[in-house]
Amino acid sequence: MSPERVVSGMRPTGALHLGHYHGALKNWVRLQSEHPCLFFVADWHALTTHYDSPEVIEQNIWEMVIDWLAAGIDPSQSILFIQSRVPEHAELHLLLSMSTPLGWLERVPTYKDQQEKLADRDLATYGFLGYPLLQAADILMYRAAWVPVGEDQVPHVELTREVARRFNHLFGREPGFEEKVKAAIGKLGGKRGKQYVELRTRYQEQGDEAALQQGRALIDEAGSLGLADRERLIGYLAGSRRMILSEPQALLTEASRMPGIDGHKMSKSYGNSIAMREDPASVTKKIRTMPTDPARVRRTDPGEPERCPVWQLHQVYSTEDTRQWVQTGCRSAGIGCLDCKQPVIDAVVAEQQQFLARAQPFVDDPALVRSIIADGCDKARRIAHETMRDVREVMGLAYR
Repeated sequence: MSPERVVSGMRPTGALHLGHYHGALKNWVRLQSEHPCLFFVADWHALTTHYDSPEVIEQNIWEMVIDWLAAGIDPSQSILFIQSRVPEHAELHLLLSMSTPLGWLERVPTYKDQQEKLADRDLATYGFLGYPLLQAADILMYRAAWVPVGEDQVPHVELTREVARRFNHLFGREPGFEEKVKAAIGKLGGKRGKQYVELRTRYQEQGDEAALQQGRALIDEAGSLGLADRERLIGYLAGSRRMILSEPQALLTEASRMPGIDGHKMSKSYGNSIAMREDPASVTKKIRTMPTDPARVRRTDPGEPERCPVWQLHQVYSTEDTRQWVQTGCRSAGIGCLDCKQPVIDAVVAEQQQFLARAQPFVDDPALVRSIIADGCDKARRIAHETMRDVREVMGLAYR
């Protein structure tokens, strides 16, 4: 068990844009210095909506991983891997599907939403209906404590928690459980064992969430416990069954304020994006031609920054002093729109120089990227092997 483990993934869409960086990758970079992190390429998930165009997936994978590395994701701190190279994900997805009610999948908000948005595709498939469960398997495989998501993805984490809870309820009925728990408490030592019992009582009788968290921390700190005993004590702390799959928490990330060059949300499909590793001349041209406040027909017309898409970029990239200069200059017509855009151009190009510098070794030698992913897949499989050993055991599939 790793109560601090973070798990997150991305579909392989190819080269990433600045919206991906400010919306997710920047947060991943911060998290990797605070928690054990696993970041994976969700290539099976790509097939749930693009099963008819698999030829683009491979190239998209390597472009995306290079952008992760360019953003500052460090393979020495995080485990980077490809979902399909850890086949245990598919096995856990299959086994979880045996006990997950169909209605739970049909009520996921993004199920109908995606069907409407992607009306040009035939999504009446088993794979599309089941992708939230595959997503749950991705998370539960690594017994993650945290899943960094935006608000729109919280229902997926809640489904994952429900799936784990139901699985533990159905399969955590271990013969001789009470006796094994008592033996595990004894391994904690007299003082810690007594503290554990007191914390369990506080949670069971008073619903004290702080006691539950303290109890889990106490278990995690106990070096004398094996994995099975940890699972028993965590399960007994929260109820009366063994905790085989842990329930993750959503780690809400701040919504990205990164607009596209038309002022709408940055997206490849909208044709309004700036790639993380784009040529400086192209970046300059895109920002210089961005629309501005329609009230500023002439250079001498005053404007309002709140009506201007460029102002949204200033909120991401500019200092408070620069933003004050923009507001004063725009409203008084003291600066022109090209004057206003230049600090943004400078800031974006400077940021991208860092990305380009980090990416260059991997562009020059693609074998480095393959090596990082191969190493990450090996590490991920070792963790997955431990989880599936326990899952198979409690589901009666450990016979030889």
